[in-house]
Amino acid sequence: MSAVIDVQGPLRKMPAEPGAPVHYRMKVGDTLIPLNDLIGRELQIDFEGEIRCIHCDRLTKKSFNQGFCYPCFRKLAACDSCIVSPEKCHYHEGTCREPEWGETHCMVPHIVYLANSSGLKVGITRKTQVPTRWIDQGAVAAVPMLEVATRRLSGLVEVLCKQHVADRTNWRAMLKGDVPEVDLMAERERMLETIADGVDALRAEHGEDAIRVVDESGLELAYPVEVWPSKVKTHNLDKTPQVTGRLEGVKGQYLMLDTGVINVRKFTAYHVRLQVFEPSPQQAPDLFSN
Repeated sequence: MSAVIDVQGPLRKMPAEPGAPVHYRMKVGDTLIPLNDLIGRELQIDFEGEIRCIHCDRLTKKSFNQGFCYPCFRKLAACDSCIVSPEKCHYHEGTCREPEWGETHCMVPHIVYLANSSGLKVGITRKTQVPTRWIDQGAVAAVPMLEVATRRLSGLVEVLCKQHVADRTNWRAMLKGDVPEVDLMAERERMLETIADGVDALRAEHGEDAIRVVDESGLELAYPVEVWPSKVKTHNLDKTPQVTGRLEGVKGQYLMLDTGVINVRKFTAYHVRLQVFEPSPQQAPDLFSN
């Protein structure tokens, strides 16, 4: 087979836009490749042994926090523990690693939401990241619940919710398409009633305007998947630097091949060669019509 696409460069998180289904692009270096059009085609990804920090471009033997070298991992606010646990944000204490970064990423409106990616879960994201965050988690539906003034406050509200609902996605179930139906609008009302006392206490401390209920309908999402895997096998470029297979779908930040799945975001900053091959004669003749 001859390659009709052959590009090299560092992997980046896949850009995605809502649609019916979600529209994905693969980013390799400066090249953006529409992925929805590649469903059914043979791909080959070769890790070429080089990882460069997405912040400083330093050559690193190991990627930390999805694309950083160790010195950047230690010093950047984007890699601080409060990114994973937003209730631990310490900007207000004057100890933020990068106060200017904190101003633009943490001291801005956030959304506390409910989503269905492998069942009901609670999550938080910057207001500007809706619905990108939902797509990255592979949610089939999501609904905003509260808008809050800062990242720390979103974390404190999330802590209230986590006493009653999960905050993590079962990624294997998400990739199998094994997602139960959830009435998110009803769950939102139930959750708001359940955490009402805790939210009132936070308003008393941070101000009435710091937390407001978002009375908006949610969003349903569909993904470009031709075949759902019955068993999820993962590819790891660190252990097996060459991955080949027929692309059967894309969901979250995963490529779903007939040989297994690969989390593209996990290998951010890995320098790879991506090849897409001509279809076999048995495949539809119009696959390469564009």
